Amino acid sequence: MTVRADSVGEPPRAGENDWYARSPAEVVAAFGVDPAAGLSAGRAEELLAAHGPNALPEEKRPAVWRRFLQQYRSYMQIVLVAAAVVSLAIAEWTTAILLIALTLLNAVVGLRQEGKAESAMNALQSMMKATARVRRDGLEAEIPAEELVVGDIVLIAAGDQVAADGRVIEASALQIDESALTGESVPAAKDTGVLTGPGTAPGDRTNMAFMNTPVTHGSGVLVVTATGAATEVGKISGMLSATEKEVPPLTRELDALTLWITGAAALTMIVMFVLGRHRDQAWDALFVSAVSLAIAAIPEALPTVTQAILSVGSLNLAKRNAIVKELPSVETLAFASAINSDKTGTLTMNQMTAVEVVSPTDRYTVSGTGYGLDGKIHHAAGSSAGIEDAILPYVVASDAKLVDGEVVGDPTEGALLVLGHKAGLDIDATRAGLPRIATLPFDPDYKLMATFHSAADASGRQVVRCYVKGAVPAVVARAATALAAGETVPWDAELAERATAQTERMGGEGRRVMAAATRDLDPAGFDPDGDLLAYVTDLRMTSLVGMVDPPREDAKTAIAGAQAGHIRVRMVTGDDVTTGAAIARQLGIPGEAILGADFAAMSEEERLARIDGIGVVGRVAPEHKVLLADTLKKNGDVVAMTGDGVNDAPAIKAADIGIAMGSGTDVAKNAGRMILSDDKFATIVYAVEQGRRIYDNLTKYIRFVLLLLVTFVLTFLGATVFNIAAGEPFTPPQVLWIHFVVNASFGFALGFDRESPGLMRRRPRPRGESVLTRPVLVTVGLAGLAITVILLGLIKLGQHHFGSTGIGQSMAFTAFALCLIVAAFECRSETDSVLTPSTFDSRQMNWVALVQLVLAVLVTQMDGFRRILGTTQIKARQFGWALLAAVALLALWELAKLLARRARPSIA
Repeated sequence: MTVRADSVGEPPRAGENDWYARSPAEVVAAFGVDPAAGLSAGRAEELLAAHGPNALPEEKRPAVWRRFLQQYRSYMQIVLVAAAVVSLAIAEWTTAILLIALTLLNAVVGLRQEGKAESAMNALQSMMKATARVRRDGLEAEIPAEELVVGDIVLIAAGDQVAADGRVIEASALQIDESALTGESVPAAKDTGVLTGPGTAPGDRTNMAFMNTPVTHGSGVLVVTATGAATEVGKISGMLSATEKEVPPLTRELDALTLWITGAAALTMIVMFVLGRHRDQAWDALFVSAVSLAIAAIPEALPTVTQAILSVGSLNLAKRNAIVKELPSVETLAFASAINSDKTGTLTMNQMTAVEVVSPTDRYTVSGTGYGLDGKIHHAAGSSAGIEDAILPYVVASDAKLVDGEVVGDPTEGALLVLGHKAGLDIDATRAGLPRIATLPFDPDYKLMATFHSAADASGRQVVRCYVKGAVPAVVARAATALAAGETVPWDAELAERATAQTERMGGEGRRVMAAATRDLDPAGFDPDGDLLAYVTDLRMTSLVGMVDPPREDAKTAIAGAQAGHIRVRMVTGDDVTTGAAIARQLGIPGEAILGADFAAMSEEERLARIDGIGVVGRVAPEHKVLLADTLKKNGDVVAMTGDGVNDAPAIKAADIGIAMGSGTDVAKNAGRMILSDDKFATIVYAVEQGRRIYDNLTKYIRFVLLLLVTFVLTFLGATVFNIAAGEPFTPPQVLWIHFVVNASFGFALGFDRESPGLMRRRPRPRGESVLTRPVLVTVGLAGLAITVILLGLIKLGQHHFGSTGIGQSMAFTAFALCLIVAAFECRSETDSVLTPSTFDSRQMNWVALVQLVLAVLVTQMDGFRRILGTTQIKARQFGWALLAAVALLALWELAKLLARRARPSIA
């Protein structure tokens, strides 16, 4: 099969054809390459120059200075900068410096958080630093993987990393671990056959090898069909770059809040200037009032307090092995209503475990999980004295080893070695007592492995003993007898039917079933260099074994906890639907199981109609996972995606909250917003609970700060309209005191408040629902109006009753601080009364309230405070008026809550 390279034109571009549907001869002909000689060096250079290196495009990050400036794109930063500029224009130097310092602080914090996350695409790039063995100009050579081109002939063997996508043209017991790419829990056997049917998923392409997947067994030869961005990994890279991360809900809330408040302040400023000029007020006085209003209306402390609350929340999560890379992800967890979880390595241990052995007369169950040796074998039914003979072929016909609890070699063979240990077999001594003289490697064509050993039969005569393990149909088809209770019996129809029934039963339970058999051969007629498959006939069946990738012990409890919190868990897996459905039943995941291809083939309307009834999606490709996340988003869910493989990365990035396993690939970890360092699904549920607590506390603070801002705007507007205190009820220093001393203090106290009762029993907030709900807006509006009336009334009282605007403003300033103490406690719940002992169950709230009460007295009594804030000393009677204002607010708020509880008794 020699084809001159110069006899063909430009080779097909990588990824343009379904190479799995062509024979090896057709593939090499398409690329114009002789498999025995490979490409010529000149031809390889031409292709490398034409198509570029076998590397994924790096994601170039902007320069640090550019990323720093990008921090000023947020509405809050823009408003702060604008206020600072105006302050500079009217020589309010202290105010301007403080505002500029705030913007710098916010920018530095944001830049630092960005720098913690490396690029997922660059993580893919780092996986490419490998070499490949190729045939060039008739010689074998080792070259950097990035120099591979389409048409190259690549040689692979156990221990190698596949360096590019390629069509298998030669295979000898070739198996490749594709779990990181496809989600398959066991290595995929590869052959050279032709596959038919369009749209075959990567996990079903048994004649293709894919970039960055390790060879676990055997050897083979590939012709490279795709390099770089055209490979399956490259396509995932493209999906990563095309997928934009969602803006976190809290960020959207704060942006909307900033716009509304800025708009209200701007309108108030217009009214202020129009009325001021109508009253012949000086321009400089109007500018000072406008700056006071701008500073009052801007929630300067909000970004800092929010960052602090989220930072402490992320530290608490890190202590429980949930590492948050981006602070807004902490609050996104609170909205999660759907968790799409990868099966292998996330819900299961990714360690095959033998759980059942069935012989012709006996049945055994096996305890223990994974590669630990602490399990036991229980004789569930039958009359045999021991299990050793029934499982001996699994141990002997194996190339794997167990070293310090880790499997060296094929993981399935490792699971069978663990079974042998549990049965009491001395693996090393058993193998030493049966010297191997020949091996028939596993091959997808005949689906079994056989080894031949020097042994002695029951009479002491030397024989060649053949030990066989493989797929049940392949072994059963070659059986003639069976080992039953130590005796050899004919393999009749009854035994065959029983074996079929047991295989179907275990398969329906999600187990991978294998069969074992033996045969004794006459040494005189055995040729170790001959056709070994010809000797694998007239076998004596010994047993069937059922294996499973067991669920993690804590996953079932965690899933139940998630469902109790109205969070729907779905399994997405590269395994077949039957296996996925069986594991889902064990974990308590409800819903039907469907193929990823079938899900993708539905119309969008059908997907949305059926999504609530789907619990398992099997044989998923990366694009199916992204489609599932997008469908759930359109259905109104906030989606969390967990996974550990390269194939999970696009969906992890596309989800509202992407969660990667700590033991997973760097690609998955860099695509995610959170990493579980302990790989426990239960940690996700804990993280969601903490996210809900943090967000619930943030909403308490947002209600509080919104009340503060509404009060400021209404007070300045009222002072302007009614010409009270020349339209400037509070000076800039007084406004900043309220923001940074009163507001920030209560912000931290509310942000670290105790968890509200029954928080995890509530339904997650619907996607897109604002924290600024109608009840919140009504409450804030009425409370803000009430405080505004109180403050303006106290200023007028000071003017007319006490003869001093300064006294009136100081009374109002004191009353404002006292009213905010009341408001902070009232904002802990929308409807719960504060007239209960539980109101004082938060130590930090009690201390902040006490400190603010003392400060409310000192700001008018201490000379230092009076000079800084421009206040006037007030007497006890005047302070009594301020205190009466706070009591009045408490009474009005409690009355409103009583009415709200009667109207909505179910709301806590």
